[in-house]
Amino acid sequence: MGNQTMNGQAMNGNLRRKWVKWSVSALLALALACLWVLLGATPAWAVMDTVNYSNANLNEVDFSGADLSAKNFISAELRNANLRNANLTNAMLTKAIMLGADLTGANLTGALVDRTFIVGADFTDAILQDATMTRTSFDDVTIAGADFTDAILDRYEQKKLCDRASGTNPTTGIATRDSLGCR
Repeated sequence: MGNQTMNGQAMNGNLRRKWVKWSVSALLALALACLWVLLGATPAWAVMDTVNYSNANLNEVDFSGADLSAKNFISAELRNANLRNANLTNAMLTKAIMLGADLTGANLTGALVDRTFIVGADFTDAILQDATMTRTSFDDVTIAGADFTDAILDRYEQKKLCDRASGTNPTTGIATRDSLGCR
């Protein structure tokens, strides 16, 4: 009987070791999973920064000097909006209405300005490098010192812009006529 008690105690010891080993492994896996979730979580301030201006009435709004990079302005109304020195890098301005908007010194590098109605806007010293500006009208706009390097424009609109192109962009040092490929 002493031998059976020893075997039973040894068996309980093995079971206890296995239980401890499994518990430690489970706790470690749970801790790693929690750490993975915490490190992958988006901070609250980043979530608050996901502003979407699509379909918004932004007439006469003052965005001067604002960081609006990668923001959406799809079908937004920006009549007489102040976007002076605003950062609109990689912004989407599809189907926007920009009558009399002030974009003096604005950075629209890589922006998508597709099917946008732009009349009487001021693009003086604006940077429009690599912007896609297709099916967009540029009637009565001021573009002195604007840099259109590698921007995609409809041929007709490009020709209209060349008729009024002048100056050199103070930031990039590129002449407006050269950036538009004017002859």
